[in-house]
Amino acid sequence: MHNEMEIRFLSLSGNEGFARAAAAAFASQMDPGIEELSDIRTAVSEAVTNAIIHGYEQQTDRIVVLQMEIDNDMLTVVVKDDGCGIGDIELARKPFFTSKPELERSGMGFSVMEAFMDSVDVRSEVHVGTTVTMRKRIMHAN
Repeated sequence: MHNEMEIRFLSLSGNEGFARAAAAAFASQMDPGIEELSDIRTAVSEAVTNAIIHGYEQQTDRIVVLQMEIDNDMLTVVVKDDGCGIGDIELARKPFFTSKPELERSGMGFSVMEAFMDSVDVRSEVHVGTTVTMRKRIMHAN
């Protein structure tokens, strides 16, 4: 089976829940297990939250893009922003690192994504934006 989708939404913190629900609904076509579906929801939530809080620095009038593709048993999830970008991706991927300590964030976003998905690729350019591509093989896929 092959399918793909793309949605665009404003960088409002409430849209993180919308993105999580939309991702779960799309992925459900693959007949994932409950744990797999929970993993996808959590990873999408982290990526979208990063785009809103860090990429756009909580500007509410910017666009976050969520793209998903099903290719047989492989799910690919892409979250894009055209925000401030990440100057040092390796540093940003370290557990507990945060560029916003005043927000009491744990700095575990990328670590969470990596724990729940099979692969996580981060591409970013300062003042251009960030693209996070995550892949997960669904064991229960049709």
